[in-house]
Amino acid sequence: MSFSDLFGHGEHLRNLSHFASIVNLAAVDGDITPKEEAQLKRFAQKLDISEDEYSKVLENPTSFPLSSYNSSEKRLERLHDLFKIIFSDHQIDKEEALLVKRYAIGLGFSSAAAEGIIKRSVQIFSGQIDFDDYLYLLNK
Repeated sequence: MSFSDLFGHGEHLRNLSHFASIVNLAAVDGDITPKEEAQLKRFAQKLDISEDEYSKVLENPTSFPLSSYNSSEKRLERLHDLFKIIFSDHQIDKEEALLVKRYAIGLGFSSAAAEGIIKRSVQIFSGQIDFDDYLYLLNK
């Protein structure tokens, strides 16, 4: 087995772990809604999750360990995915906020950094950004 085979397998396990985190967030506030299910299917395709893996994750998303990342950009990308599933119903509730903070810390952010990123992400995803930030994001 080549090194690239090992790396690919490891990356797939990370993707599976990330997908389980997304499913867990979708289910934390009760049943998975049709909008959340559609989003989950898109994530499964993006992360190369098979139908068998999809079913196993839906059965027990908490059985998959969370993977951390050295790259800040990769951690932010994973958090972005989590916020996409949280805001598929256009709001974040208390359980989701607590769980996403745990995931942010598990991804490798400090508690203080996680709180700041989450606060800012909620503002962005809920449309509560001020004009200067809006302008900055459009011109970036």
